[in-house]
Amino acid sequence: MVCRHGRLEAVARVDLDVAPGERIALTGTNGSGKTTLLRAVLGLHRQVAGQLLVGGRGTRTAAEWAWRRRACAWIPQRPAAGRFPLLARELLASSGAATEAAEAAERLGVAALADRPLDALSGGQLQRMHLARAVGCVAAGAGVLLADEPTAALDFAGQEEAAELLTGLPATLLVVTHDRALAARCDRVLEMAAGRLRVVT
Repeated sequence: MVCRHGRLEAVARVDLDVAPGERIALTGTNGSGKTTLLRAVLGLHRQVAGQLLVGGRGTRTAAEWAWRRRACAWIPQRPAAGRFPLLARELLASSGAATEAAEAAERLGVAALADRPLDALSGGQLQRMHLARAVGCVAAGAGVLLADEPTAALDFAGQEEAAELLTGLPATLLVVTHDRALAARCDRVLEMAAGRLRVVT
């Protein structure tokens, strides 16, 4: 797969097979192509060349894209509240499994904030809400979880808790992270540099 930002080749001939249930950490410096790779899986970045399959399915039709959106849960880097912020409980409900998402919010210590608008939450609280939403997405049937720096806004204890939660979910995990504790819990650690992948462990 190759992805570009204008003339810049952000993802350069990446060839990666991920087994169902595998947990992979993507590391590397800023600008190395990690986020672009995740966004390409989700269809949020134009795939310039190559083939990208999830569950053996491509994205040639609208139906296949609709299936991809259901199959993949997403935790964005530095989640934004949005122009018209939802209430936190509405974010959790959007997972498709509101009860499981609410239970995860309780575990992550943010359940009491459910009636607050997202723009009233701190960075760490908002990140915890997105983690809880991802749990709900998996409970609703998403088999793949893509996470971009999901512990960056958390303190050390929160990072440990989030790492345990993410790696314990019954889903294939592809996570961009600089968190060594989270990477250590994954089955493989891959490093991106100048858009290319290499195996670390």
